[in-house]
Amino acid sequence: MSPASPVLPPSPSEALSNIATQIQACAEQAGITGRLAELGLTARPAFLKAQKVIGHKLIMRNATVADASYIVALRTDEQKSRFISTTSVDVKPQEQWLEKYACDDKQIYFIIQNMEGGDIGTVRLYDQQADSFCWGSWIIQAGSANSSSIESALMVYHYALALGFQSAHFDVRKGNESVWKFHERFGAKKNGETAEDFHYSIAASEISSSLSRFAKFLPSGIQIQF
Repeated sequence: MSPASPVLPPSPSEALSNIATQIQACAEQAGITGRLAELGLTARPAFLKAQKVIGHKLIMRNATVADASYIVALRTDEQKSRFISTTSVDVKPQEQWLEKYACDDKQIYFIIQNMEGGDIGTVRLYDQQADSFCWGSWIIQAGSANSSSIESALMVYHYALALGFQSAHFDVRKGNESVWKFHERFGAKKNGETAEDFHYSIAASEISSSLSRFAKFLPSGIQIQF
């Protein structure tokens, strides 16, 4: 009996093709084109609020008024609040913001959870500019699994590509070195700065490349539930 031939990993081009197929299948399974048509939107991209986006070890669920206390606690944490906009400790303004958000089709605000249903962070997609989206309000609470940051970033990009976006843009505080280095490892390019922030953008090719390179953190892509 001759020995079995070794299973070779896919080539870079095959891996990228697999990612593209995975994203297309995700969009089709979620019925994104049909949902956009129901809203009178004939072309992608556009923001669609999913009730849940399910990944490998994480879930992103749409934020509601009931999440106000958690969001305030997270955003006013001494360590986590150093590089984000100031948030009041009063929960009422956050509840009012979330009430308005429920009717806002220009952004998507997710609570990040582990598979046990525990809340571990937040992330927001907003500021659509043609086929580019901005993302931020990205906070992972202390004590979460080490893979949570990279998986949640991969989930954001996978979801955005399924919606039809082709690039992303965002700002990072200059002092938040670990985060801007993280984005640069993903392929984000610095294209400007202010006294406080670095400005970045990342193209679909770099996003797909990162989805391929870090596929072990999101091996089966995502499942979208509306």
